[in-house]
Amino acid sequence: MSDSAHATLHHAAHESHAAPASRLRVPMMARSPHEPHRVSTPLELFFDLVFVVAIAQAASGLHHAIAEDHAVQGLMGYLMVFFAIWWAWMNFSWFASAYDCDDLPYRLTVFVQITGALSLAAGITQLFEHRVPNIAVLGGYVVMRLAMVVQWLRAAAADPGHRTTARRYAIGISVLQVAWVLTLAAPQLWVPAFVFLAACELLVPVWAESAQQTTWHPHHISERYGLLTLIVLGESILAASVAIQSSLAAGGTVLALVPVVVGGLLIVYSMWWVYFDHPVHDLLTHFRKAMLWGYGHYFVFASAAAVGAGLGVAVDQAAHHAEISSVAAGFAVAVPVTVFIASLWVLHDRPEHREARPAGALALVLILLSPLTGQGVLLTGLTFAAFVAVRLVLRRRAEHVQAATADGAAVHSH
Repeated sequence: MSDSAHATLHHAAHESHAAPASRLRVPMMARSPHEPHRVSTPLELFFDLVFVVAIAQAASGLHHAIAEDHAVQGLMGYLMVFFAIWWAWMNFSWFASAYDCDDLPYRLTVFVQITGALSLAAGITQLFEHRVPNIAVLGGYVVMRLAMVVQWLRAAAADPGHRTTARRYAIGISVLQVAWVLTLAAPQLWVPAFVFLAACELLVPVWAESAQQTTWHPHHISERYGLLTLIVLGESILAASVAIQSSLAAGGTVLALVPVVVGGLLIVYSMWWVYFDHPVHDLLTHFRKAMLWGYGHYFVFASAAAVGAGLGVAVDQAAHHAEISSVAAGFAVAVPVTVFIASLWVLHDRPEHREARPAGALALVLILLSPLTGQGVLLTGLTFAAFVAVRLVLRRRAEHVQAATADGAAVHSH
């Protein structure tokens, strides 16, 4: 397609977004990746809030599994169900970044996805209890994914330049949903089937985008991921608050919970700081890097939600309502915090951050050792906060050096 034709499509798409409420149906054409002031829509924010219900259920299941000394089984269930939640959210977010036309069919299709998310959330407790998929979880996931097929078919019909890409998405998603449903016939093969089908799900965008890359918006994508990070961090605080309330209602003492509360707040504050320390849209410069960044956030989101579960476990243990030791409860927090920090190193590493690597490596070691003291949450929080402070000092020093070098070069030039 010629540049003039692309410009015409982008202009038409922009016009269709100017007053979407006045039209019941508009062509689902590709939006411009250079569109100014592109932010999340109210529908996207609503979508996120509904998905956090499923995330909260998954974190709650992990919390109770660890507290009951079933950490391995609980972790397996958590990672599986979180994949379903994250993958459905991620596919919608990237699609919306390229094709959100906000007309009536689009909104109704998103409502179907939201309904699927609620169904998935309703079946999570049963999944943790029986460790095999159930109709609610699997059915909810399939509903969400088939709704995406409808969206991609609309895109294929309206956007000739990306028709092959859209059709590949529709075909790949449809075939895999049939395969997911067939797993109900052989629950004893659930784990290997999950690993294989999850890998296939990850390959669908790679195959589809190899035809013609969709026009996702870097600023919009970075904002979408940041908003979900905020929601997950908020869920972690809520999970810890609920656990504290339950402990106090059961006769627990405030004094016993102080180290967990202080450490938990330091952890969540530090997680927010390191994630939003620098804008990331300039990292999404090409498809391969953007996809790795997007895929890598599975570990960011899953670890952030798991921190909330771990804090709930730590509260239960401090109030003597858990069947594990204080060391194990400390690891329930320290391990996901370590995964969170390490994941962001890989995804957000920049030249100005690299001088903090030795301090970061030391912080990770200290965090992993902190549970052995019996005050794992408090020491993890203190170590994490100290690491953030060191990063700030090193950055300030680097900025001074850079400014001095620039001034010296300017004087020399004169």
